[in-house]
Amino acid sequence: MIVIVGMGEDGLEGLSRQARQAIAEAQVLAGGARHFSFVPNFTGTRVDWSQGIEAGLDAIARHVKAGQSVTILASGDPLYFGVAKNVIERFGADAVRVLPVPGAVSLTCAAMGWSQPDVQVLTVHGRPLECVHLYLTPGARLVVLSEDGDTPAQMATLLTAQGFGLSRITVLERLGGAAERRIDGIARAWPPARTADLNTLALELIADADARPLSRLAGLPDNAFEHDGQLTKRAVRAVTLSSLAPLPGETLWDLGAGAGSISIEWMRAHERCRAVAVERDPARAERIATNAARLGVPRLKIRVGDSLEALDGLDGTPDAIFVGGGVSRPGLLEAAWQRLRPGGRLVVNAVTDAGALALEDFQNHHGGEKFVITIEHKAPITHFVSIKPTEQKP
Repeated sequence: MIVIVGMGEDGLEGLSRQARQAIAEAQVLAGGARHFSFVPNFTGTRVDWSQGIEAGLDAIARHVKAGQSVTILASGDPLYFGVAKNVIERFGADAVRVLPVPGAVSLTCAAMGWSQPDVQVLTVHGRPLECVHLYLTPGARLVVLSEDGDTPAQMATLLTAQGFGLSRITVLERLGGAAERRIDGIARAWPPARTADLNTLALELIADADARPLSRLAGLPDNAFEHDGQLTKRAVRAVTLSSLAPLPGETLWDLGAGAGSISIEWMRAHERCRAVAVERDPARAERIATNAARLGVPRLKIRVGDSLEALDGLDGTPDAIFVGGGVSRPGLLEAAWQRLRPGGRLVVNAVTDAGALALEDFQNHHGGEKFVITIEHKAPITHFVSIKPTEQKP
């Protein structure tokens, strides 16, 4: 059995009897330098994360195989953006016992007097700061797990640039310890000085008069995206996203992504949605990255290359595929259909007569729904949706 012990800044004093016993009886102790500092008298084998999580887990696996008892030291609640997820994925839930203590989120909410269900929690530890863009809504309360002591000033700069300079920022350093400290201020007047590296941010978002918050619903304004004309326009985009029907945890392949609007709005639908945008033009691919960061989904994967060739090289099986360009290219729709998981959705927009004919032929072989979208002063678009059967016909 591997035991994961969550620790606060009060060290061993804040632990339960079970947690202290797990440490005392461990033959192998794993954790970071800060956690080891709480148990300076431990004489067994130590495994740190200096070579990365996977290397550390490999070392733990060797000790487990040798029959040694392993205790892992973690911060707060190890299952909340913590190492316990990685450990359980490697060794299985039955082989792991987690002993948490109050973590940064609960301690922050307690310090602020906020109800935990009413706050949005996110982490920028090891993740782009631009992830915050997704949550910039007037009146929202955010608890942000920081990367380091530069994060508060960087966050203040980001909020000010996005029209939320009036927002209130509270930095809570070393929560739960003797050196705990609180710093309050306003984003646009925040000093550039570093804080302690171990800090959590509490943000109360207040929009400036000229701020333009963006909805999470499909159909952002066209001017929310940088583009060179290759953009699925707002009304068509809303229909397309409705047909793609993103669900939490699902993956989209966006073929011929243009400005990336479809894959970006797919990811904005839910934090766990993932997408790969395939675009053969390098300049457009760079523009997709810019749009993704500005709209709060910097983790969008971008592949520069040909759509048909990409279908041979992409890993996994997507839940949905959108074809926005090259519809009439021989073999593209069939190749996309073959890569789609059973039950997945194929959505296609054709803007040319050749594309419409290709869709008609594809529909004759695989079924699906096809209709024409007509917008004043715009060429009609043939919109096609098909759900891949879970059982193929003989």
